[in-house]
Amino acid sequence: MATIYIVRHGQASFGADDYDKLSPLGRRQAEVVGEYFRDCGIVLDAAYSGDLSRQRDTATLALQAQPVDVPHHIDPRFNEIENDAQITHLLPAVLELNPGVKALVDRGLGDSKDYQKVIDAVFNYWVSPDCRNDQIQSWQEYSGAVRDALSELMQQQGAGKTVAIFTSGGTLATIVSQVLGLGGDKAYQFYEPVMNCSVTRLFYSGSRVSLSYFNDCSFLQVLGAQRSDDLISYR
Repeated sequence: MATIYIVRHGQASFGADDYDKLSPLGRRQAEVVGEYFRDCGIVLDAAYSGDLSRQRDTATLALQAQPVDVPHHIDPRFNEIENDAQITHLLPAVLELNPGVKALVDRGLGDSKDYQKVIDAVFNYWVSPDCRNDQIQSWQEYSGAVRDALSELMQQQGAGKTVAIFTSGGTLATIVSQVLGLGGDKAYQFYEPVMNCSVTRLFYSGSRVSLSYFNDCSFLQVLGAQRSDDLISYR
């Protein structure tokens, strides 16, 4: 039996010129994940992340607490879903099906809650059979790449290993829905609630994978309370 810990990146810089950068809170969250692994005696054999800065930097900060040097593999297949590109190319079709989304768009997407509601509508259109747009990566292409990346990781690492993947909410939701045997229409329910630097655990043996737990952030609550630091964030 081998173990995979999937960590969502720390808080990024929503509303800033460069979203793909950890905020000061995001950096603290990443460091706390590393301390949590260390204090629980979780020694990693390898770490993986996409090539986005917020994913790579979360991994780097967390791995500093490891008692050994951990190989960090970069695989762009663990990158986040391209939400902004989806909004650009799919929003006209979404507005035809769901006119209520227009009010959110008209207000602008500077509010994180409004932005999340638009992502919800666009994501669920993207995974539906109605989506026909060759200007963006399809759900089938994206989810297939994520499935292949996870499968290759398991084959490369083999039995008895402990591995971490530092990724994003959409990728995490895709993996969890696949492990549970669910279709894309069920994936969003695992996307929206994922907290920054929460931990999801999988067990695998050969090609068989099972979900142990999902979106655990209790350690952030406990360590944050001890330090008088609110470490919980969704975006």
